[in-house]
Amino acid sequence: MISFLNVLVAAAVTLPGAQVQEQLEALPKTAAIARLSDADSSWQGAAGVRDLKSGRPAVPEGHFRIGSVTKTFVATVVLQLVDEGKVKLDEPVDSYLPGVVPDGEKITVRQILDHTSHLYDYMSEPGYSTNRWRGKDRFRHYSPAALLKVAFAKKLPADGRWHYSNTNYVVAGMLVEKVTGRPYGQEVARRILRPLGMRHTSVPGDRPGLPAPHARGYEPVPGGELIDATLMNPSLDWAAGEMISTARDLDVFFDSLLTGKLTSAASLKAMRTTVKTGAGFEYGLGLQAYPTPCGTKVWGHSGELIGYLTFAFRSDDGRSLTLSINPAATNPSTEQVMGIAAAQFCDR
Repeated sequence: MISFLNVLVAAAVTLPGAQVQEQLEALPKTAAIARLSDADSSWQGAAGVRDLKSGRPAVPEGHFRIGSVTKTFVATVVLQLVDEGKVKLDEPVDSYLPGVVPDGEKITVRQILDHTSHLYDYMSEPGYSTNRWRGKDRFRHYSPAALLKVAFAKKLPADGRWHYSNTNYVVAGMLVEKVTGRPYGQEVARRILRPLGMRHTSVPGDRPGLPAPHARGYEPVPGGELIDATLMNPSLDWAAGEMISTARDLDVFFDSLLTGKLTSAASLKAMRTTVKTGAGFEYGLGLQAYPTPCGTKVWGHSGELIGYLTFAFRSDDGRSLTLSINPAATNPSTEQVMGIAAAQFCDR
């Protein structure tokens, strides 16, 4: 275990901030941000640089693309609609989006949210993944209907396995819009961001940039050069992964969600009812459940969008970790990420 530095700031005396700071410095990255919290205190740190040209240091309050962590926001809105009696989890999705989803009379809302719908992931198609360099195509606008057209042109094999599919959350975003009559991003803002005071979280739509301050995202291309991939139109992700946030805001969101401030107790229980995935975690309704090295289960979501990796998790004893990494030529190893998680959730 990396030893503690001699002096900790007073506000972080119970948190392994110095240890995590050393771990951030050791990551393969251009920039990294971490926030640790428990019931009594919080700590934030940053390592690396905001951009390779100027060498300006990364800052703990920086904005970043959260990728698939967006799914937890969308699932929360759907569960709020369940609480209002406007949606039922075990109703066919066809009841809300008639004729939109093939076999939609056989696929429930619950199966959309926990990825057991067996819908093909449109991001599996060449040129449709925001985790890969797409050149000038990264500035294209994509409508949700166009994304579903790509997804529904193919079917997954009948293998009986769990399949993570971004298509599910495009469907979930469309469901929110059909039921409420408003854009899903407006519902996220109205129901979650404004009530929680999350002023630094946004649903960008076609806007290609991020609010300041932020670290730039880079992607290696053949030959080893790092290409600046920061600017992009995130509509290719839409409700499956387009949002932007900060470590502090994500901490507030997951603390509020997992302590029952955003849904009924029954809906939170449904969100935490998981299926096995064979992918190293269990999946609920927009929530991942990971075991830590010491066995503690943590709840939240991870996200990836070219140039940005996000991990946001909370344990039931009130400890949380939010981690944003801008990878360099390679992604951090699972061992490095889990080492940071162990420092927060295990080593005290």
